[in-house]
Amino acid sequence: MTDCKEPKACSIILRGASKDVLNEIERNLHDALGVARNVLNNPRLVPGGGALEMELACRLNQIATTVEGIHQWPYKALASALEVIPRTLAQNCGGEVVRMLTELRAKHAGGEGLMWGVNGNTAKISNMETDGIWDPCAVKLQTFKTAIESACMLLRIDDIVSGIAKDGRHAGGRKAIDSDDEPEETFGDARDG
Repeated sequence: MTDCKEPKACSIILRGASKDVLNEIERNLHDALGVARNVLNNPRLVPGGGALEMELACRLNQIATTVEGIHQWPYKALASALEVIPRTLAQNCGGEVVRMLTELRAKHAGGEGLMWGVNGNTAKISNMETDGIWDPCAVKLQTFKTAIESACMLLRIDDIVSGIAKDGRHAGGRKAIDSDDEPEETFGDARDG
């Protein structure tokens, strides 16, 4: 691939000891080509290893301390959800999860940790810039968009399952009764007569 001069197309021949190994190699190659495409389409990178997620979580927790009452809980819930990424990385690499998260949270809360994340190869907290661990920005943006869309979809499904529509009617066609309203039953459309 590197010796081709202005290629229009290239063939890649994969070899493996068994069909399973060959399938795995093909899947890895497909993933690598997808990463290369994403970086070419959007060449921005963010620090990997959960560094971005931990930085966002720490900033959301800081904002939560300035908000009064129950309005701080959405900030804390989102911060907790973002911390799942570095926690999962720490678990998957076999590190001491609680110690690693505490150390990582302390670095980010102190203002020095923007680039600090979980190095999966060494199972330690390290500087992602120094270690060369980066994530494509396009992938992070799509991940956040998908998470928000999933949450919205679950909330919509919850409304449907509970049977309450936006106009106050229940799923069976009856109107919800307020304490000062007279009970009123409607069945079907008013045009039906």
